[in-house]
Amino acid sequence: MYEIWLGLNIVFELALTVLPWLLGALAVWIALVAAALLRGRARWRSTLPASVMMGATIAALGLWFVPLMTKSSIYEMGYWVDWANLVGLSAAVGAVAFAFVWPLLATVACPDSADPSCGVSR
Repeated sequence: MYEIWLGLNIVFELALTVLPWLLGALAVWIALVAAALLRGRARWRSTLPASVMMGATIAALGLWFVPLMTKSSIYEMGYWVDWANLVGLSAAVGAVAFAFVWPLLATVACPDSADPSCGVSR
């Protein structure tokens, strides 16, 4: 139990060091969702599979890039808590990617031939 608590404390302390970036990312996410909702014709359902696939791909890539970003290595992971943290952080990176990609894709996706000017630049 101590290892889990220690891991959560480490993640919390790391989040505090980048709090302005987290608040900025939250503001951008709120703007993306607001733009998709205000558009009125956002394609939420049809863009869900592509968004999930992008999030899953980024989560899988996170298994390799999270240790690189933390200046660590797979060889230094000898305890189950290390692996749990790696998988959890990679899943979180994928979830954040999904949260940003889905409203973006829903906003820019063209309806199925409902609007003849969709995709045509003026």
